[in-house]
Amino acid sequence: MDFDIVEYQSRLEKTKSSMEKRGIEVLLITDPANMNYLSGYDAWSFYVHQMLIVIIDEPQPIWIGRFMDAAGAKAKTWMYDENIMSYPDYYVQSENYHPMEFIAEILEQIGHGNRAVGVEKEQYYFTAKSYEVLNEKLPNATFKDASQLVNWVRIIKSPQEIEYIRRAAKIAERSMYAGLKSIHTGARECDAAASIFFELVRGTEEYGGDYPSIVPMLPTGENTSTPHLTWSDQYFKEDNSVIVELAGCYKRYHCPLARTAHIGQAPEKLDRLAEIVAEGIDEVMSTVKPGIVLEELEEAWRRATRRYGIDKESRLGYSMGLNYPPDWGEHTASIRKGDQTVLQPNMTFHFIPGIWLDYYGLEMSESFLVTETGVEMFTDVPRELLIQSPFQLPDGSDGIIS
Repeated sequence: MDFDIVEYQSRLEKTKSSMEKRGIEVLLITDPANMNYLSGYDAWSFYVHQMLIVIIDEPQPIWIGRFMDAAGAKAKTWMYDENIMSYPDYYVQSENYHPMEFIAEILEQIGHGNRAVGVEKEQYYFTAKSYEVLNEKLPNATFKDASQLVNWVRIIKSPQEIEYIRRAAKIAERSMYAGLKSIHTGARECDAAASIFFELVRGTEEYGGDYPSIVPMLPTGENTSTPHLTWSDQYFKEDNSVIVELAGCYKRYHCPLARTAHIGQAPEKLDRLAEIVAEGIDEVMSTVKPGIVLEELEEAWRRATRRYGIDKESRLGYSMGLNYPPDWGEHTASIRKGDQTVLQPNMTFHFIPGIWLDYYGLEMSESFLVTETGVEMFTDVPRELLIQSPFQLPDGSDGIIS
């Protein structure tokens, strides 16, 4: 297992404490990150229905999933084998059967069909059909929304979790440099993406990498005016910018990182924008300390950038760490106006003040740890616009030249 059993049990007790405060007796977890956090289960089986059931007066959770995945659950979790249950394959993607029928029947059989049941309504892997079936098959249960209950338990990391993020950070650095080295005139976007993927999986000499929850993003040219675009098979061109956003991942723990490169001589407006963003990041990072609220980081950003006329509509960052596709964020605290989350030691965030204008944009991000006295940066990549040579060198090793 990736953590000691004592740590899993501590997480479970914190979850039960939160359940008690919300009046929840049975918690049905379908978010694969929350399942991993409480049980250790890690597999690419979340494309079918699966669940971890936490019962407030039971010492161990119950895992229920597809029959063919049960052996994996026994291998990857800390619970007793009798707490691993599975449904037959005729429940899978069937018009006549639904896995929630099976789960509801189990809850009835073990005497929990009439309790206060929490469900993760606002997450990717719990469908409207699932909720309908549970309501129909558990008519005596009282359902409550527990969408981010476990997510908030996860927000303060253990020393072991932080070590995993630090390892992910090393992978992120290597992957970023590999991607940048592949960006030059005449190279294809897909080749740069392939270089990044190679390093993400290879990791370092000491430890390998995991698949990240989001694929590398590579908006290029005028497409840098918008986020979340991936790569194509087009060729990089001189005088074009390229945004590289990725995350190293180790044992499902992520460290995101974004930088912007320009092929050839950068236009003055882009160079100046990079300086302004870097100045804003410095201001925010110098503000980070335990006891302040996240809104104060947004205020620090505005103080640093408003004199330059920079206006950013979207949030500036979010809590991050353990996750599965399609996101590496924890869906809890955000760095934006109005967020009153109090910073505490061992919280981890991705600060990404991306600026997207009419025909160009720039991303420069930092993942950081809140320490007892301030902040620790997870990665060490130059916080500036990275200038790429427009032409490939004879040895094929083109990369950063300044």
